[in-house]
Amino acid sequence: MKLYFNLEDVSQVFVGSFVLAVPISFSEEAWSLSKTLPMANIALLFILSIVFLAFFAYEGVFQSDVQYRMPVYIARIVIAYLISMLVVALVLLALDKLPVLSDPVIAFKRLIIIAMPASMGAIVVDGFDKE
Repeated sequence: MKLYFNLEDVSQVFVGSFVLAVPISFSEEAWSLSKTLPMANIALLFILSIVFLAFFAYEGVFQSDVQYRMPVYIARIVIAYLISMLVVALVLLALDKLPVLSDPVIAFKRLIIIAMPASMGAIVVDGFDKE
């Protein structure tokens, strides 16, 4: 039973998040949603992302065995989400659609909106290599 997050895991999370971040980052609908969606909905998307990551990691990655590995379980969820956000930020930056300096609120909303599916892709690919 492995109790760590290695380079292979990191690469799986990067690839998984990239697979879903790229097509959605090119979507004008995602850009428009970041301008119109209220912050309460953005918060709900963030919460849903974390909840679904937790469910999938619990069943798919840890096979319901987290009793003695809770710190690793939580770390895996946090790391998967943070890496997903990094991938989304890089893709949006490459597309010149991450207005961090000119409109940080829109930039933040875009990150959360696109990180939701990207993080699910990340954890699913990470789950291919079960604990």
